[in-house]
Amino acid sequence: MSRIDDALAQARTRIAPAEARLLLAHVLDCTHAWLAAHGEEAMTTQESERFAELLARRGEGEPIAHLIGYREFYGRSFALTPQVLIPRPETELLVELAVAKLANPAAPAILDLGAGSGCIGVTLALEIPAARVTAVDVSAAALDLARGNSQALAASLRLIESDWFSALGDERFDLVVANPPYIAENDPHLHQGDLRFEPPLALTSGADGLTAIRRIVAQAPRHLAAGGWLLIEHGYDQAEAVAALLAAAGLVDIEQHRDLAGIVRVSAARLGDRA
Repeated sequence: MSRIDDALAQARTRIAPAEARLLLAHVLDCTHAWLAAHGEEAMTTQESERFAELLARRGEGEPIAHLIGYREFYGRSFALTPQVLIPRPETELLVELAVAKLANPAAPAILDLGAGSGCIGVTLALEIPAARVTAVDVSAAALDLARGNSQALAASLRLIESDWFSALGDERFDLVVANPPYIAENDPHLHQGDLRFEPPLALTSGADGLTAIRRIVAQAPRHLAAGGWLLIEHGYDQAEAVAALLAAAGLVDIEQHRDLAGIVRVSAARLGDRA
């Protein structure tokens, strides 16, 4: 039987040390602190075999989030499946900006377009308890996952199967947030890293990656309350194009915000107060 320290040492020759610790903590169902304090302990044959299996799958490039079944987002753990996009740290900027925009309304109506795992909508419902949050997704599987995450985290929100705004009638919202697919269909990055294992529906959007964003921006004015904000996450090279789309839709006070890497990652604009 192999010791914990030995298993980690061997794993580090194949994957990053942090990833090795994460996988082994998952196999042993323990905390990282426990793992660090019990390096001399022996693993069972079953535990060693399970760790070796996950190590091999990670070596082939399968995302850590798929192997352990969850990803941390905004300090909370969200269950994941291969049917949805894996939450990225840069998307936390979208949440931070949304919370800041809604500092004053007593009970704001929020719409999350493209719920996926529910990480954005659930987080907003928890960060702004008085908010009335609606999250939509065209995928029934994604909505099932988002529903499970909302229940696990005791968040209250409405989940609707909808192709962007299509099932919302004439409803209007104080804030609409979206992290839509924005990668061009022929982008070589689609064949690298975690993207190889994620659903194309959540990644790609036309020849230039802007098809979904064009549709969202064009339809947003009909679903924003007067003075309401639209916040969209987009690609590293799309800031100028997105700003032009926002202006063409008649939205005002256009803002663009950089992520921790200095990349313009989120564009925002609002409907005029008298719209």
